[in-house]
Amino acid sequence: MNPALTPPPAPLSRGRGDGGEGKPDLRSRMKAIFSARITAGLVLVIGVAIVGCQQSQVKNSPLKPLPQDQLVQVYFNHNAATKYREPYRQKQRPGDNLEAEIIEAIASSRATVDLAVQEFRLPQIAKALVEKQKAGVRVRVILEHNYSRPWSYLTTDEVTKLPVRERDRYQEFRQLVDLDRDGKLSRTEIDRRDAVAMLLNASIPIIDDTADGSAGSGLMHHKFVIVDDRILIVTSANFTPSDIHGDFRRLNSQGNANNLLKIESAELAALFTQEFNLMWGDGPLGKPDSLFGVKKPFRPAKTIDLKGSKLTVQFSPTSRTVPWSETTNGTIGKTLSSAVQKVDLALFVFSEQLLADILESDRQRGVEVKALIEREFAYRSYSDALDLMGVALADSCKYEANNRPWPQPISSVGAPVLAKGDLLHHKFAVIDGQTVITGSHNWSAAANTNNDETLLVIQNPTVAAHFTREFDRLYTVAQLGIPASLKQKIASQQQQCPQLATISTPPVRDRSEGKVNLNTASLQELEALPGVGPKLAQRIIEARNQKPFTSLADLDGVSGVGPSLLETLSDRVTF
Repeated sequence: MNPALTPPPAPLSRGRGDGGEGKPDLRSRMKAIFSARITAGLVLVIGVAIVGCQQSQVKNSPLKPLPQDQLVQVYFNHNAATKYREPYRQKQRPGDNLEAEIIEAIASSRATVDLAVQEFRLPQIAKALVEKQKAGVRVRVILEHNYSRPWSYLTTDEVTKLPVRERDRYQEFRQLVDLDRDGKLSRTEIDRRDAVAMLLNASIPIIDDTADGSAGSGLMHHKFVIVDDRILIVTSANFTPSDIHGDFRRLNSQGNANNLLKIESAELAALFTQEFNLMWGDGPLGKPDSLFGVKKPFRPAKTIDLKGSKLTVQFSPTSRTVPWSETTNGTIGKTLSSAVQKVDLALFVFSEQLLADILESDRQRGVEVKALIEREFAYRSYSDALDLMGVALADSCKYEANNRPWPQPISSVGAPVLAKGDLLHHKFAVIDGQTVITGSHNWSAAANTNNDETLLVIQNPTVAAHFTREFDRLYTVAQLGIPASLKQKIASQQQQCPQLATISTPPVRDRSEGKVNLNTASLQELEALPGVGPKLAQRIIEARNQKPFTSLADLDGVSGVGPSLLETLSDRVTF
């Protein structure tokens, strides 16, 4: 039986924002974050000045709001062409009010509202859901299990056991709820400001990713709302003050940089409803038939036409037994491979080697590549932002397996300088100013094979123009290239780890010398490759005759090529 979500689950354990990327343990993450923040401190003064300048420019901004597509509308909480009064700190600030867009969609409902989001702490959205529930609208909510318990339920002992960052977030929560500022949370305040408690008080059914009888999926990382099986909200933002409006304790904070899409399409809504229903099962007190993570059945990417737009949706995760080219990251890879002129990336995390390889193939074809990565993740050993810059960072005197920095690095890679406490939380790319990749899906292996995620690919120049403006805004306030502190760290590693010098820093490798070209090799040359027999060699030839190989992702689409063989061949083949 799936229990209704009442107290008390285990204390929270993940960090602010996303976390759960399936990489280092907490202690390592904290150490890396501390190091990254020291680096960031060198530019924070500049960042504050830039943010102040941006806010001043908005008052007399020459920018005008861009035209919106009738059915696919785009919003950014850092939009320099608009402004709003933030409801909790009562601050006039630049940007679109993402919370207001969500509330407006909920308020329009007549029959159903289904909401799936990792974190939910915005009381105005909770109030809108409660009002609709009272009006007879069916409301269902799915949360991530680490955030499905009202924070006001935590005991003093549980709070003291929280990690430092979680404790800080708890204190921010208390400031949000403590309306009379007496240092205590009254029942009235909790009923008005603790969003999850508000839902439970109204008997709105809630489940989390433990409803399948497990300890929880890799991460229930969705951020979408379905209204009346017709209107969709799909966003990169969690429903929290820090992700939408700004850190409650920092007046200069504008919130993590995020985007939101409002889409009107019954056909697309049906695909999201299918995803929601798989996770929901019978709901609270029903049979344990909820499906999260890889328990969900595999569904390939699905494309629909929407009055001039093409929208492709795919949900994660995908079992490792499925060819990479058919996974969500594979869908990203295919879209990147279609680039002709330029690719602009604005990503929270970038740690998928095959996608970096595809971008290198793009660059070799003359495609201009620019990339902005959140500073806290851009300069870690597993970050593929380092690959694009042609460097490698060791961890415990070892390079990451299969790490492949570019022999011809680019200088158009970096991290935007944002207000203190704000993160680059986007997960988007713009291809040739025509196509947008976005959603909740981080560009990582963890998102691909563990987390419940949403990926959208939108072919629409009107939509793409909005994302291009956002990228350009971030790029103008970015610190590009290899930071001096990172250069010093790499040099220090070379001195402290003599064995690194003998590894021939994965950085430099010739992409063609001594390798088998999959597009020109004979049957015999292909059969000579390890793990490739006569039948597979023939299938490779048949595949290239239909479409020449441009990347390892294309090879992964050939029947019989799995992750292990792909890894074996990665340094032996070229295109």
